[in-house]
Amino acid sequence: MFKVGITGNIGSGKTTVCKIFEVLGIPVFYADDAAKEVMIADAELVASIKQTFGNEAYFADGSLNRKYIAAIVFNNKDELVKLNELVHPATFSAFDKWVKNQKHAPYVLKEAAILFESDSYKLCDRSIMVTAPLDIRIKRVTQRDGITADEVKSRNDRQFSEEKKLTLANDVIINDDTQLVIPQVLKLHKLYLTIAQQNS
Repeated sequence: MFKVGITGNIGSGKTTVCKIFEVLGIPVFYADDAAKEVMIADAELVASIKQTFGNEAYFADGSLNRKYIAAIVFNNKDELVKLNELVHPATFSAFDKWVKNQKHAPYVLKEAAILFESDSYKLCDRSIMVTAPLDIRIKRVTQRDGITADEVKSRNDRQFSEEKKLTLANDVIINDDTQLVIPQVLKLHKLYLTIAQQNS
């Protein structure tokens, strides 16, 4: 199965782009949602998280104590690395299982905020970077999430810079409110169908 990774920094509009691919019949694996799921459903992972961060990481009903975990990893890079080292392999495994079930799709997309930071782009055949200027991204997120511009910048600073991601990506979609996104998606869709057919 031909696999395409898609990412973009906060406010770039990568989810909107993914929805266009879904309309075209391309299944999308949302890595962040999958990570949240495995952190509850994967017994081995749950045990590892409790061992690393304490039993308080989970509530009595088995749900994840997100505030507790966030407080530990939010401003501590070492703790965040520990958490990612536990969660990423389980999420990669969930992606592999998911791909095996997409038998009728010509290709699949893997959407991940930290596609490059987690090295998961290496598990894909190609990668897309959705890009937009920082001021536009800040405006989108402050309106969407009701947070301050400083909070958006802080989240953005925890990701690789757009410049770095653009050097790693194979393909780019510009979502700066001046260029139409759908024609850009259709162009890539056509390219991926061609490559997928050549590889099948």
